[in-house]
Amino acid sequence: MKKIILGIAGEIAGGKGAMTKYIVEKFDGTSLRFSTMLRDILDRLYFEQSRDNMQKLSTSLRSVFGEDLLAKVMADDVRKNDANIIVIDGVRRIDDIKYLKEIPYFKLVYVDTNMKKRYERIVGRGENSDDNQKTFEQFQIDHEKETELQIKGLKNEADFVVDNNGSLEEFYTQIDNIIKKD
Repeated sequence: MKKIILGIAGEIAGGKGAMTKYIVEKFDGTSLRFSTMLRDILDRLYFEQSRDNMQKLSTSLRSVFGEDLLAKVMADDVRKNDANIIVIDGVRRIDDIKYLKEIPYFKLVYVDTNMKKRYERIVGRGENSDDNQKTFEQFQIDHEKETELQIKGLKNEADFVVDNNGSLEEFYTQIDNIIKKD
């Protein structure tokens, strides 16, 4: 099988994780997440893995070490990975794809989902410690944070756009078509 490297972008709770899980399970891929490096640091510092803490840490690291810091780390992680299919979950900004686009077989996928569906998902899944009690108004405010502002612009940079407003079956069919194209 030819090597496939997919960077997954989309707004909070849009289905990036679901896409990643599906590809990893169905196509025996491997997953890398931008948030993993932030979670590792928060764990080491004994800080809660909340969305707020991850946003603050990301902003701080990038302001001190450069906007492309996380992209450099991720690109090195991808280069060191021998898997045939690699899914990179959590692409958030143009700088995140700067180095990844230099890697052969890299494609950017944007998952497009409306805000109401995304809010229902985030509260239901509770991935971060502060997700379960989040109001819709707080969810809307989360989209105004610095770490979220560039995400919509990635849709214009995407090689593929997946509509995740329908059924799971429709979502999976779109993903299958992407894997088959590569």
